[in-house]
Amino acid sequence: MKTVCGLDIHKDSVFVCILFANGQKHEKKFGVTTPELEEMRLMMLSSNVVEVAMESTSIYWIPIWRVLEGYFELKLVNPYFIKQLPGRKSDVKDAHWIATVLQKELIRGSYVPDERIRALRQYGRYIFRHIRRKVTCQQAIDRQLQRCNIRISNYLSDIGGKAVEKIVDMLIEGKTACEDLIKCVHTRTKKKHGMEVLKQALTGYVQQVDIDMLSLYKEELNLINRQIEEALAKMLDICKEHFSDQMDLLQTIPGIKERSAMMIISEAGHDMQPFQSAAMLVGWTGLKPRNDESAGKVKSRKITHGNKFLKVAMTQCAWAASRTKSSIFHARFNRFVNRKMKRQKAIIAIARKVLVVVWYVLSQKHPFKAI
Repeated sequence: MKTVCGLDIHKDSVFVCILFANGQKHEKKFGVTTPELEEMRLMMLSSNVVEVAMESTSIYWIPIWRVLEGYFELKLVNPYFIKQLPGRKSDVKDAHWIATVLQKELIRGSYVPDERIRALRQYGRYIFRHIRRKVTCQQAIDRQLQRCNIRISNYLSDIGGKAVEKIVDMLIEGKTACEDLIKCVHTRTKKKHGMEVLKQALTGYVQQVDIDMLSLYKEELNLINRQIEEALAKMLDICKEHFSDQMDLLQTIPGIKERSAMMIISEAGHDMQPFQSAAMLVGWTGLKPRNDESAGKVKSRKITHGNKFLKVAMTQCAWAASRTKSSIFHARFNRFVNRKMKRQKAIIAIARKVLVVVWYVLSQKHPFKAI
């Protein structure tokens, strides 16, 4: 038996339980400031602690992981897998229970990548959130145009496209005549819907408050775009310096380009050592159909929960791969659709197959080659 430590982490406190090899235990409560965490680390070192386990409580575990990393063998554990039986519960008992199941080797740690990958993750998830904010801002601009009774979005497929952007710029400059605004619309759109229809859609009642609000939304949109570009540049610098080979390997797969390759590395890592098989990576991502069956009846085949950031990235790659006519994924997607499978379901199947290819490419360090 080895000396282990269980940590029950909260926003403002950490409950520590050191379980010695002879069965004795030592319990203590610490604060979360850096000096207190360093004091906790010294106590654990003086007690000859070998392994430490902690719950993945929100983001509160991250600074504690940073303080202890390099000194002990660390395990981050999902609270779902170490839940106690119902009964009297306290923070001290939770820490003791974590140490107990750790000492008896009943728990397995979650995947926590190295420092470089964690930095990439922060940039990548920042971009993910800002893309959502960008869409929200574009929708706000469209709503403001609707207030002015400018209905151009009824005839455009993309409210964030160049046409809307140019129209907003002209309105901010004070040019509200439909003859001026229609110059911003693409010729293909004019031929499709007709000049008179588009002129009527661009004829509105624009007040000064509308111009001011459009100007504010445009500034917000420009700020979001600039921040996304800066985060992408940071990610690219890290990937080119440390993961250039993996970037090149991933871009041999249909549907995966530079940005997608960076997102995959930031979430799954640059090698596949933490994932023993492609099925394990697929399950961790949340692209595996659940097995929900009772009394011989299948209740659900929906995909499981998993890493939502990688799941979204792989779904986008699957759409790109399914539209690449020279790829095997294009033929596979058409085969699924021809079998009366819904397109959304077919895309998830393609995303799962692309992720399997990612696992083999990174684990074998060999470029993708269609058979």
